[in-house]
Amino acid sequence: MKLRVPHPLVLLTAGVILAAAASYVLPAGEYERRDDQATGRVVVVAGTYEEVEPNPVNLFEAMVALPRGMIDAADIIFLVFLIGGAFTVVDATGALRRGVTSLTRALQGRDLLIIPVVAVPFAIGGVVQNLQEEIIPLIPVLLILTRRLGFNAMVAVAMSAGAAFVGSAFSPINPFQVAIAQQLAELPLASGALFRIVFLLIALGFWVAMTMRYAHRTRDRSRAGSEEPAEGADSSEGVRVSDLGIFGLVGAAFLLAVIGMLLWGWGFNELSAAFFIMGVIVGLLAGLGVGGTTEAYLRGFREMTFAALLIGFARAIYVVLQDGRVVDTIVHGLFTPLEGLPVLASAFGMVAAQAAIHVPVPSVSGQAVLTMPVLVPLSDLLGMSRQVTVLAYQYGAGLCELLTPTNGALMAILASAKIRYEDWIRYVGPLYLGLVAIGMVAIWVALGIGLQ
Repeated sequence: MKLRVPHPLVLLTAGVILAAAASYVLPAGEYERRDDQATGRVVVVAGTYEEVEPNPVNLFEAMVALPRGMIDAADIIFLVFLIGGAFTVVDATGALRRGVTSLTRALQGRDLLIIPVVAVPFAIGGVVQNLQEEIIPLIPVLLILTRRLGFNAMVAVAMSAGAAFVGSAFSPINPFQVAIAQQLAELPLASGALFRIVFLLIALGFWVAMTMRYAHRTRDRSRAGSEEPAEGADSSEGVRVSDLGIFGLVGAAFLLAVIGMLLWGWGFNELSAAFFIMGVIVGLLAGLGVGGTTEAYLRGFREMTFAALLIGFARAIYVVLQDGRVVDTIVHGLFTPLEGLPVLASAFGMVAAQAAIHVPVPSVSGQAVLTMPVLVPLSDLLGMSRQVTVLAYQYGAGLCELLTPTNGALMAILASAKIRYEDWIRYVGPLYLGLVAIGMVAIWVALGIGLQ
């Protein structure tokens, strides 16, 4: 009998209940915390872990954590709503679908090339801004593209979200991962960048090649070109001059988002505002009018509701663990055994521990401020380069984004593509192990050359 994973909301609700049960089983404990001026965040103080008064979370309190998770993730949820609405406006103009039609015609006979063509920009998004939730509203357009070429939904997710997650994990500059970790390790920002770029290219090449192999093996040529055009998108019509202007506005919004995050300290709220403005301008310039633009936004909001719920439910798991005062206990329990291991084994153990921690702590930036202050003194004690400690964090936490069910963005992307979680795990599992192997080789090389 084939094992089927429950509906994503059922799975995440079960995770909340399991987290509540853990608060009864695990000893409560906490590290002291301090404000870190370099990162502007509250970080733990190494060596200060101690058991504290238990605070078990009962079933009712666990259910209360569901709306609290929605509130806690409000900035991300509104980003999903407003970007989803903006891209529904863009789709309503017909520009995206006409662009897809023109692209499929241009690639006639070389259809597999669409995978690297799409994967590289998404990977760059992962490298520079930890692209995740922003992918959700793009999935319907990518599905149109892959169906027209005879590829299935798995290919659409792999060449977009998968490539972005790989780019994030191997990035030399990701502000939410490597930049925070390096600041906490007191390393210069972007130090070791050339080393990371080499392994980024290797990992991305592996991911794209495996995606192309899968696409070739599962392609249904009888379905190629069968996708019906949406209202306003004539399948016989190429890209219009006005469409180029729309594409330019979309590209400008993404460029502004990158600049805002890297230079102006933008967060999710500023990104939401930027994409909302882009959608309004596109709708008005395309002739949808105020009413048509509003209706398109409302359709987008409705389509993003399920994705928003998944993100909030996923966040509720961490809320319960935090209320139960067991998050620090998990971190302490996973890292303490590494103290007596040889350097290479300890580095590999850090990767495994970071991956395990990322299930209950699905925020990569939150995990950095929780774990790096503990690991840096440990790495100094072992004579391990702090740069290697950062690599272990990246490959452990970053790559785990590909498969942890507590990653609300991943679950929302899969839901948008109508891919069951267990089907994704069957696909991504072997590739995840391959990427982890690449990360382990990178750590082994970094130790060998004394990367600082």
